[in-house]
Amino acid sequence: MIINTGQRTDIPAFYAEWFANRLKEGFVCVRNPFDQKQVSRYRLDPSVVDVIGFCTKNPAPMFRYMDLLKDYGQYWFFTITPYGRDVEPNVPDKHRLLDDFKRLSDTVGVRSVGWRCDPIFLSERYSFEYHVRAFERIASALDGYTKTAVISFIDLYPKVRRNFPEAREVPKDERLRLGKELISIAAVHGMTVRPCAEGDELSAFGADCGGCMRLSDYEAAAGKRLNAPKKKGARAACACYLSCDIGAYNTCRHLCRYCYANAEPEKVLSLSRLHDPKSPFLIGNYTDGDKIHDVPQQSWADGQTSLPI
Repeated sequence: MIINTGQRTDIPAFYAEWFANRLKEGFVCVRNPFDQKQVSRYRLDPSVVDVIGFCTKNPAPMFRYMDLLKDYGQYWFFTITPYGRDVEPNVPDKHRLLDDFKRLSDTVGVRSVGWRCDPIFLSERYSFEYHVRAFERIASALDGYTKTAVISFIDLYPKVRRNFPEAREVPKDERLRLGKELISIAAVHGMTVRPCAEGDELSAFGADCGGCMRLSDYEAAAGKRLNAPKKKGARAACACYLSCDIGAYNTCRHLCRYCYANAEPEKVLSLSRLHDPKSPFLIGNYTDGDKIHDVPQQSWADGQTSLPI
């Protein structure tokens, strides 16, 4: 099966020690975000977990624990955007992140790491020209370290509107014009652009609009064919293969203003104080009335077919 860590928070950046402890103890507990008494308990064991998926803006805290992951397939999405601290107040220096991306790619392999440059929005400071120049600089720095560049344009979810009221959607003509430029730049540097939940409007310019995280990507990262059950994306526009996520909403301390997974910063900071790196739960611990469900798990690996890593 596949375990995901990055749809709700950034575990490598802020909870690396906790995740390392979970790997050592061999299980993790996850509260249902819509019913806090319902708890799913997953085994973390390479005999039943084929791939672990990560999505992070800062993988460096996990580097000391990479030996704990060596028996798992891994796929990492590493987000590096051109924004400053006015938009991403707690994201580390981008020059350091570029070095960390290269280190991660050298560790897990070029087929196991992708670059995310999203979401994209336009403003007086972050203009069309600014995005083109910044994308070129980042793509040039990552040339040879990934084959995938994911882009998307900002979606104004209620949480985003509340935390980033001045944000505006990018009109279609600007999406097409900017998308065409970014696709061209990525191709020069050996990358294919995969738009995230943007339909197929950029396919005419050479984008791969089939989803930014497909089962075939997990298979390539793991070096195995996976006989996985059918799943749908998290949203109607999402074509990705998303599986069990062990994170928790309102816990990412990057506090990016465009984040859809966080409510107001005060709630994030309040919940973060309840984190115990020794707990089976990302936030808090067992409570009276918890209904624990041990999730049935099995490897999806096709024992007859291996892929080159």
